[in-house]
Amino acid sequence: MTAPKKLFIKTYGCQMNVYDSERMSEALGGQGYVATDRPEDADMILLNTCHIRERAAEKVYSELGRYRVLKEAKPDLKIGVAGCVAQAEGAEIMRRQPLVDLVVGPQSYHRLPQMEAQIRTGVRAIDTDFPEEDKFEALTARPKARRAPAAFLTVQEGCDKFCAFCVVPYTRGAEVSRPPERILSEARDLVDRGVRDLTLLGQNVNAYHGAGAGGDWTLARLIWALNDIDGLERIRFTTSHPNDMSDDLIEAHASCPKLMPYLHLPVQSGSDRILKRMNRSHTAESYLRLIERLRAARPDILMSGDFIVGFPEETEADFQATLDLIEAVGYGYAYTFKYSTRPGTPAAERVQVDEAVKDERLQRLQALITRQQQAVQQTMVGRDLTVLFEKPGRFAGQMGGKSEYLHAVHVHAPEAQPGDLARVRITESVRNSLAGVLI
Repeated sequence: MTAPKKLFIKTYGCQMNVYDSERMSEALGGQGYVATDRPEDADMILLNTCHIRERAAEKVYSELGRYRVLKEAKPDLKIGVAGCVAQAEGAEIMRRQPLVDLVVGPQSYHRLPQMEAQIRTGVRAIDTDFPEEDKFEALTARPKARRAPAAFLTVQEGCDKFCAFCVVPYTRGAEVSRPPERILSEARDLVDRGVRDLTLLGQNVNAYHGAGAGGDWTLARLIWALNDIDGLERIRFTTSHPNDMSDDLIEAHASCPKLMPYLHLPVQSGSDRILKRMNRSHTAESYLRLIERLRAARPDILMSGDFIVGFPEETEADFQATLDLIEAVGYGYAYTFKYSTRPGTPAAERVQVDEAVKDERLQRLQALITRQQQAVQQTMVGRDLTVLFEKPGRFAGQMGGKSEYLHAVHVHAPEAQPGDLARVRITESVRNSLAGVLI
């Protein structure tokens, strides 16, 4: 019997890349590959890359350099670059790194089996097209292995917003929504395999408009259909744009039992002048009014956001407006970034803020966010929350999981199993998690 080939995938960036890596692993599973956590053992290494963060491409080249010794020791080792850096850099990766055997963009990974067959003949492969066929439909066969209790499910890809700082429209393409019937089928399959918590993914997920029975479905309609799946206990979605937070989606937060009281709603800046330069098409005031509507619908909803500091031409007054907005909202979580240029985007050609100024502003912003996060966590102490256990904790008899608000919670529960839902009384808030006792 031929020993299975081993596949190592290193995933960078967003949750959608995590989902994509799972599907790439499944696509290559049909070619006889099994996953390994050790690149030293692999017959193929795939880097699933992200182009959002600073010096993303250079970090990929640095990582590839570390695999040179592995390739020299095992000449048959195949190395590939996937994801958004692959889409953006394409042939340049092949030119700069002869050890790379294949380059595949995020819209073409369903073609990996054919590409793998090609590189086994010694011919390098590159595919960064935006193909007409549905990559999700091309990957219908899924192994029936058990899954972790929480999973991601991509429902929409691409973005039509063209924010001045962002490369997503160029690397992921225009907005495309998957048909609801296929999403529901995949969701049922995941639930059959042990999933109880689903996070719906999209670059602009609340712009979802999948063509289904009765015409185009909104994200709210899709959520209500998922709510009817027996065994699925929790639904979340990310990432949203303020301009697409529709009335029916706000209403779903008020009344859909399985939609969790958590929403990631990036604003990026609190300065109207900077928001306009970012091409965000909303104002700080309209964002704050939207938060008011969401909290009127679901008073306990926990908000998270994204913030960019040091955007070109940002003044101290602009930055102070961002701090003021953060104070007004009171975030439970936030993701904060220093602006970094992306070639080909409008903001890259503008007057840049000094790096030392960016660093100082980022520290101030992160300090404020940390205070808010700790304050929100402290409000959980004494409350009874529902925790979905996901895996054993660091100590004997301890289990870790997530509350409905996405807080990490650790409990002494020696009889609990991954996938169990339990009521927990929160007794302590620590740096990035909560501790509690079973009720």
